Amino acid sequence: MNKTLLATTISLFLAIQGCGENTQQVASQAAEVKTDSVDVDQSAKATYLKMVDDYFNEQLKLEPIYATFVGINDYNDQFGDVLSEEYLKARHDLNAKYFSLAKKIDVTALPADLKLSHSMFIYDRDMDLMSETYPEHFLPVNQFYNNVFTMVQLGSGESAQPFNTVDDYKNWLKRLDGFIAWMSLAKTRMDQGIESKVVLPKVLVDRMIPQLSAQVVNKPEDSLFYAPINAMPESFTESQKDQLTEQYKAFIAAKLVPALTDLRDYVQNTYLPNARASDGWWGLPNGKAWYQQLANRHTTTKMSVDEIHQIGLSEVKRILTEMDGVREQVNFEGDLSEFFASLSSEPEYFFTDKQQLIDGYMALKDSINAVLPQYFNTMPKADYVVKPVEAFREKSAAGASYQSPAVDGSRPGVFYINTYNLKAQPKWGMTTLSLHEAAPGHHFQIAIKQELTGVPQFQRFQGYTAFEEGWALYAEYLGIEMGLFSDPYQYFGKLSDEMLRAMRLVVDTGLHAKGWSREQAIQYMKDNSPMAESDIVAEVERYMAIPGQALSYKVGQLTILKIRADAETRLGDKFDIKEFHDQIITSGSLPMAVMESKVNDWVESKLAKQ
Repeated sequence: MNKTLLATTISLFLAIQGCGENTQQVASQAAEVKTDSVDVDQSAKATYLKMVDDYFNEQLKLEPIYATFVGINDYNDQFGDVLSEEYLKARHDLNAKYFSLAKKIDVTALPADLKLSHSMFIYDRDMDLMSETYPEHFLPVNQFYNNVFTMVQLGSGESAQPFNTVDDYKNWLKRLDGFIAWMSLAKTRMDQGIESKVVLPKVLVDRMIPQLSAQVVNKPEDSLFYAPINAMPESFTESQKDQLTEQYKAFIAAKLVPALTDLRDYVQNTYLPNARASDGWWGLPNGKAWYQQLANRHTTTKMSVDEIHQIGLSEVKRILTEMDGVREQVNFEGDLSEFFASLSSEPEYFFTDKQQLIDGYMALKDSINAVLPQYFNTMPKADYVVKPVEAFREKSAAGASYQSPAVDGSRPGVFYINTYNLKAQPKWGMTTLSLHEAAPGHHFQIAIKQELTGVPQFQRFQGYTAFEEGWALYAEYLGIEMGLFSDPYQYFGKLSDEMLRAMRLVVDTGLHAKGWSREQAIQYMKDNSPMAESDIVAEVERYMAIPGQALSYKVGQLTILKIRADAETRLGDKFDIKEFHDQIITSGSLPMAVMESKVNDWVESKLAKQ
């Protein structure tokens, strides 16, 4: 898996957690199929399953943090030698080896489901190898994603890192040792980035300084990394508790805080003065080509950035027209900009208490769950809960996000709401946000993916942003058919969120391919939506940090809608919405072309039965 995409996935969702099976056992089971059988399909199937599970096991050794997030605990004491030359070579060798092996598989002998899986595997290895063309390792941190955030979340005891035994606590200290080594190597890579002029924009570096400063504490007990000590299991003896407390205090004071201080000082005193003035990827060496590659990777398409930009402009125009229709429907006397201003400022549209906002989403959960059986045969076994974003990251976090459940049932999915600025969480935006982040959006797609059986492990835990975000945006659209937008203000909220995704096509490409400034991008979004300015600024700076990712939402949604429309046209009254949804979400996350091929095969199969 490409390191940048892995990091982004962890940051946006913390979504690859909780594998209930041992991967070595899966590989062994595959190997037990008789390869000398006259049944060629069984031989090809066994060869393929063993190959992809061998790859998955080797990847876990190379990416120990990833292993923890998928529930494999063999490497919980390791951080990983990421950013080193040895790691980069090992990652290349892994992808090159398995790309070659996959090409040798007799695809025609595979059953239909594994032909699909094979296409995904080939696509991934090809994209990973192509990504090596660009020096992403010179940009190891940004304000939206960095390993400090990940390690704090892991150390909270509420994420994937287990804290059930004394050995778990000792493993965490060993992993923190690796984290300290990573911070030192990150500075080296950023130095190389300065020499190569591959650096972040100044404003993003500015944003990182307070984030790092928040981790520089005077007393170990004030550190977020001290959290496991405050939640030691009752089964620990007093002696064990005392010993661990002293070890954590000494480690945080003598090693961790000095390393974090050193990284903060480096970012502030060395990196910031050398950060770039340009806001987009075009300002980097070979930046436009790099951005096109990122756009293709995130959307899983071959669309040009110019084409994406034009689609965005067209969608913004269409949605503005619909928004104006809502303004007329509710008899608002001012123009659209005044309607935006009213919706963004009038007290009636906002909660005054953070818990009221959380409670409102829990009530929405019940009303949405009541209609889901009419549209889905397959629903996740796991439940989800609604929680506020943690205080340490709420100032820079997105307005909402989703964290997947553990497959073993030990942890539900989490729908995170950022309660830092209640003016950025209007009541009229709640229905669409719940549909997107929870059910039937991210919670359905990601939880069902993790619960799949009989598929290779990589298929359960990898993700394509265009598919996952495209599905979540499709889930917003599905809310119309479900009758959840009878309130015109809630429908306006749906349009507002859709506008955000349409503006992303314009702004992301504008920033990275057309020379737009940060201020120009902010102004464009202010002119075309009722979003709070704090949200707009955070959005634009997110696009600056992870270029191309924001394109995937609208491109993915439009692709799913097109595939559905084609299937409805061809099948007529034979089209079944529940069966269609099964085709989309019961094979894991898919590249757009692979998804289209799968649905086409389903349509052909149904037509053949007529």
